[in-house]
Amino acid sequence: MTIEIPPVPQTQEQAATRRLANAIRALAMDAVENAKSGHPGLPMGMADAATVLFSKFLKFDPAEPHWHDRDRFVLSAGHGSMLLYALLYLTGYPGMTLDDIKTFRKVGSPCAGHPEYSHAPGIETTTGPLGQGIANAVGMALAERHLNARFGDALVDHKTYVIASDGDLMEGISHEAISLAGHLKLSRLIVLYDDNSITIDGATALSDSTDTIERFQAAGWNTVHVNGHDAADVARALAWAQNSDKPVLIACKTIIGLGLPTRQGTQKAHSDAPGAEEVAGARLELDWPSPPFVIPEDILADWRAIGAKGRPAREAWAKRKAASERAADFDQAQSGDMPAALAPALLAVKKTASSEKPAIATRKASELALDAINATVPWTVGGSADLTPSNNTRTKGMHEITPDDYSGRYIHFGIREHGMAAAMSGMALHGGIVPYGGTFMCFSDYCRPSIRLAALMGLRVVYVMTHDSIGLGEDGPTHQPVEHLAALRAIPHLLVLRPADAVETAECWQIALGEKSRPSLLALSRQNLVTARTEHTDENLSARGAYELAGAADAKITLLATGSEIEIALKARDLLAADGIAARIVSMPCWALFEEQPATYRDAVLGPGTLKVAVEAGVGLGWDRYVGPGGKFVGMHGFGESGPYKDVYRHFGITPEAVADAARAALKGN
Repeated sequence: MTIEIPPVPQTQEQAATRRLANAIRALAMDAVENAKSGHPGLPMGMADAATVLFSKFLKFDPAEPHWHDRDRFVLSAGHGSMLLYALLYLTGYPGMTLDDIKTFRKVGSPCAGHPEYSHAPGIETTTGPLGQGIANAVGMALAERHLNARFGDALVDHKTYVIASDGDLMEGISHEAISLAGHLKLSRLIVLYDDNSITIDGATALSDSTDTIERFQAAGWNTVHVNGHDAADVARALAWAQNSDKPVLIACKTIIGLGLPTRQGTQKAHSDAPGAEEVAGARLELDWPSPPFVIPEDILADWRAIGAKGRPAREAWAKRKAASERAADFDQAQSGDMPAALAPALLAVKKTASSEKPAIATRKASELALDAINATVPWTVGGSADLTPSNNTRTKGMHEITPDDYSGRYIHFGIREHGMAAAMSGMALHGGIVPYGGTFMCFSDYCRPSIRLAALMGLRVVYVMTHDSIGLGEDGPTHQPVEHLAALRAIPHLLVLRPADAVETAECWQIALGEKSRPSLLALSRQNLVTARTEHTDENLSARGAYELAGAADAKITLLATGSEIEIALKARDLLAADGIAARIVSMPCWALFEEQPATYRDAVLGPGTLKVAVEAGVGLGWDRYVGPGGKFVGMHGFGESGPYKDVYRHFGITPEAVADAARAALKGN
């Protein structure tokens, strides 16, 4: 399939924009050719539109790349990463040099194959898995509106811009993201859609016939078509979008790989190095005689002037902040540090639980902890994927965020688990907010790609996953998570926290809020659990990942458990004691934290010289490292069963008697 270059008026504005845009095209094709891999098509196709955006509309200052009131720019089509790297270099961002671009896709380079958050200033989020960027951007736009409602226009007044591809909009997460944005009327969100009609396989018509404009309109967006290579057309659309009452989609009709003489407009331009002959032909096509990686001084000077134009706006904002009565509150929210009052508030929750010894579900215990947290930390924002009464994520006095009032602190995400998780990442990336959101543990599968990226980026996001085992009972195996704990524990840099009672739940919340550079997931029970920690201690014992809950002199057995199975272990210990077998109990609410402890601590907690029996209402994957070759595991070996939860536990043999029998068998060497 060949797409003809649309006619573009040859005005002075058009010529100036094309001249600047060709610098992006040159850097993109040179970097991809040098690396012998990459995706030149999108950077070369969207260079004109991106040039208009950065030169005329985007509010940014490379001299202060983390300025809080900057506009956010998200390259959702992360495969086109050279578009972003070229823009960062050309506009003068620190941490992005020509030498860096020459190392595109090399180990240790800030110019990774897909943009990675924190690799260089100006990369607002990690993208590449399609759909994630636009969904992150919804969270950023929502964070901007919420903080604007709190602090006013003087401190928070910016927009979120996105460049998205056909692939972004085909992914299911995009439906969740755009419908939420449309419902909430996030009018500061502006998406430039690279409508080039090409995917890797060929024409988009091979697999898709969606009318994208009508789709976005149905979701509550304002939309417009433009010629993506016509600078004036793109500028008119962006100017119109500035005062929209809804989020905006600008569909930019472009030619993928514009300038590549035999590949432009075809799937061959999408990815892979073009080859030396094609690059040479592109230099002629684009009237770009400069050698590879050389930007003429006058063009670079014009780009650097574009980079400097945001300085007056940034300085004016700094003056407004200095004069604002809300400056201290604003800075505290942006710092990410927890208020000093949080620790004693959660300590009081622990003391009450140890004293009153409630038999409550840890999802309810989480609500009690959140009552204290949300009353103490003004910048927590919670929500649920249409399971608020089950997740217990809305606390006293919280009112919801609505299209007419963004000042609330509770978000009804609807049945959009994936979109919720990605939006929470966007809120965390934006700053000034600590987001948490809930759904059933089984539906963490729907969230998983976003959870993984939050872990990769090192974001403080808290996932409240309730109904964490077969203990949810009658809803049956479709809703009973059995493999999920193991699968989630496998994600690097994610803290999976499974508390046993109200005391541990408060401790796990304290851990999650204190982790500024990684996400946490709380696995919480539906069923009531006895209080295991009946003696108060100020120390957060869960913070070490595992600890001795109950000791025993001359112990022969160590029972290892998490969450709801601590109660089973306690009863099994009594059964063993009746037989004269001394057993100790180790609670292991967070394996990842336990693995970070010194070896001497880990060895002492696991009980050298004792046989290990682990009990958890999930699959045994991963427990071998703790129980050892002579140990036993009591848990799930397949999917669950519908029925009252106590009957389901008995059906699968996850009982005190079964644990005690496993301990006896271990002692006998069976």
